[in-house]
Amino acid sequence: QVQLVESGGGLVQAGGSLRLSCVASGSIFSINAMGWYRQAPGKQRELVAQVTSGGATNYAASVRGRFTISRDNAKNTVYLQMNNLKPEDTAVYYCNLVLNGRAAIYNYWGQGTQVTVSS
Repeated sequence: QVQLVESGGGLVQAGGSLRLSCVASGSIFSINAMGWYRQAPGKQRELVAQVTSGGATNYAASVRGRFTISRDNAKNTVYLQMNNLKPEDTAVYYCNLVLNGRAAIYNYWGQGTQVTVSS
């Protein structure tokens, strides 16, 4: 079993900052990537940022330059530093873990943490 525990969400004014954390535990065998997705009311879940096992990062265009993803391999933890937050960043943020299996890729999700940005 794999568990992802997120923390760091909350309410912040536009222009403010938040830092999300996600700790993975359990049967962590071969990590392919860790990342963050978000889902706003009435919208589909979308990729926010991802970091691969090799350290390569990928960001949604809407957050590039404002958000930074980082990872502590020793702690199986991924962080998302969010600066200059905007009301349109309001969403539930989900941690994602991708593991390499012998013949498949496995996706795991956290329970989600609410981020609300007021104008």
